[in-house]
Amino acid sequence: MACPLQFLVVTLTCLFLIPRSEQIQSTHTQLLLQMRKQLEYPRHLDAWNNTDDLCWTQPSSVLSVTCEGSFVTELKIVGDKLSKLDKFNGHSIPNLTLSDAFVVDSFVTTLTRLTTLRVVILVSLGIWGPLPDKIHRLYSLEVLDLSSNFLYGSIPPKISAMTKIQTLTLDGNYFNDTVPDWFDSFSNLTVVSLQNNRLKGSIPASISKVATLTELALPGNHISGKIPDLSSLTSLEMLDLRGNELDLELPVMPKGMVTILLSKNSLTGEIPQQFAELSRLQHLDLSFNLLRGTPPEGLFSLPNISYLNLASNMLSGSLPSSITCSSQLGFVDLSTNRLIGDIPACLTENSNKRIVKFNENCLTVDPKRQHEAKYCQDSHMKERSSKSKEVVLLVAVIGGITFIVLMAMLVFLVFCRQNCRRAISEQHLLPKSVQDNSATGFSSELLANARYISQAVKLGTQMLPIHRVFSVEELKEATKNFERSAYIGEGSLGKLYKGRLENGTFVAIRCLALFKRHSIRNLKLRLDLLAKLRHPNLVCLLGHCVDSTLDDSSVNRVFLVYEYIPNGSLRSFLSGCSPERILNWSDRLQVLIGIAKAVHFLHTGIIPGSFNNRLKTNSILLDEHLIAKLSDYGLSIITDEIYKHEARAEGQKTIQSKYATPETVNLEDDVYSFGYIILEMITGPGLLGKEDCLLTDLTKSICRQEERNHVLNPIVIGTSSQESLSTVISITTKCLSSESSTRPSIEEVLWNLQYASQVQATADGDQKSEVASQA
Repeated sequence: MACPLQFLVVTLTCLFLIPRSEQIQSTHTQLLLQMRKQLEYPRHLDAWNNTDDLCWTQPSSVLSVTCEGSFVTELKIVGDKLSKLDKFNGHSIPNLTLSDAFVVDSFVTTLTRLTTLRVVILVSLGIWGPLPDKIHRLYSLEVLDLSSNFLYGSIPPKISAMTKIQTLTLDGNYFNDTVPDWFDSFSNLTVVSLQNNRLKGSIPASISKVATLTELALPGNHISGKIPDLSSLTSLEMLDLRGNELDLELPVMPKGMVTILLSKNSLTGEIPQQFAELSRLQHLDLSFNLLRGTPPEGLFSLPNISYLNLASNMLSGSLPSSITCSSQLGFVDLSTNRLIGDIPACLTENSNKRIVKFNENCLTVDPKRQHEAKYCQDSHMKERSSKSKEVVLLVAVIGGITFIVLMAMLVFLVFCRQNCRRAISEQHLLPKSVQDNSATGFSSELLANARYISQAVKLGTQMLPIHRVFSVEELKEATKNFERSAYIGEGSLGKLYKGRLENGTFVAIRCLALFKRHSIRNLKLRLDLLAKLRHPNLVCLLGHCVDSTLDDSSVNRVFLVYEYIPNGSLRSFLSGCSPERILNWSDRLQVLIGIAKAVHFLHTGIIPGSFNNRLKTNSILLDEHLIAKLSDYGLSIITDEIYKHEARAEGQKTIQSKYATPETVNLEDDVYSFGYIILEMITGPGLLGKEDCLLTDLTKSICRQEERNHVLNPIVIGTSSQESLSTVISITTKCLSSESSTRPSIEEVLWNLQYASQVQATADGDQKSEVASQA
């Protein structure tokens, strides 16, 4: 009798659990669909229309849902709303934010009902309003990224209750309170990124108690005061405080620092000698501050230093001729200071490998770009005079205080002798103050062949497929033994094939024939570095295959396996072959912004940066959402010699001008190539191909208002506002300067493009409002 009873219990239990599991899954699906409704049905979520189980939605760079069993654990949605608009004042803006019907409190309430979430990435969705405190109900959360929205007010204090948080990213919003002072509540926090908000006040001292912190990024705010002592943060590798209002002197840095970015502040004093002992340091930017004195000699010879920017300070004196430069040092900027004397030999030799800027000083080299010696002497004398006055004033103040104290003591002693002998005896019993200066330990471990990649970038792209090694047999099967029907095209960097993997995924396979021989170990290190280049605007590298001899003594070919982008290249879109492929001005700006972000990542998001990339309209692909993705990037890491040969060959064909010859133009400069792409975007690819059209003359023509209609693409003229177009033309001419030293940084290019896009969005919104009012 017991056995049938047990069987009945088990049967009823199973019948109860099965519907319960389906109910949980259905509830999570309903919550996600409710969020889609609250987000006003962004086009990126159209994929959810084709399935009842959102856990099985095909992941992409803009949408991903990950489940464990019946529970949603990771949610990533990347929209296309603009991330920043200076005129934003908390009200709804057409095409930028969600409508007035959106209620951020209701949205966060729905989100927090998915209590099993560990990763939440909701970027560029137009979410606006103050971030509710109830966000802390996501108690299992490890990664929170709400970048590029329109959140304002203070950062909720209850976030400190989310003890499992490892990455907190709130970049590109409008938070306008002080920097939170509860960082010491976290025991697992590794990344804090609050870039480009409106935070004010000082950096709280509690930040120095987060022992696990590896990255601290607070650039583009209104943070003032001093930088706190961070020497106890032995895990810290990246510090970015650019574009704030920080002052006072530079503090001692942790010995494990890899990247220090402190430009555009008001930091004073001298560069600490301790900076020259940071053996892992690769990227140091102290430009646009008020730093004085002579840079420490050891900065230039740090074993891993690759980027050193000390421009636009008040550095003085002469650089010792004994300075030696690290073999990794690729960029040095000492311009706009008060340096005198000669440039050390190591900064003038190997000029084809190392970029050195030193104009606007009083150096003996290149006098046309230097001030007269008197300028630096007068500045030095003024500085010394100012210091002397400060010293005299300080001595006077100290002397006055000392005199007052002595007089007070004298009066006190006379008074005590007469009336307070007992008080004197008690005074001798007062305890003396004791200061405890405990030493702080540092980790001295160095990582061999280390290549630093921003942790935030890693986490932001963690849902992309994992890079893996393919076999030659897999690739042959995917391409049907590389048959002719799989062939896509060919360049000097090898043939390109379309393939289909066993799981049904379409891929693009590039076959590289290596002219420069590498050892297997060296080649794998290079491929490992290439595999780490992950960004939403880069075509994802899924894996590679090394075709070597049996004994691995030589390598014949390398296959690079990329995600397949079916919609073709930007060149084909610009050709206007079909009406549905016509890009208006706003579309073109978004494409340019996407590629500029990709190039900015290649230049600064990794160290050493990848500067010689294949920037052409043919190597820019557009996906189904018109999101631009750069292909053929970073190949110089493996085939640098091939790239240089091809770049020069292409340059001689496309740029034939008596004003800009291959000898005077650095054809490998990404900013120059990007300027050429912008020019194609505003004029059209066909115009640049004409033999009688000189590049310099064309650039001059687009700058003249009366000649623009003759050279600009009619679509650009018809869909752009004057201010937006003029902004882009201005930055284009700077990019195409024949002098590489006068070209802007890619960061400056990106800023101008985003500004142009914001201006255009405002103009489009005004135009729609005007049409609506007339109707």
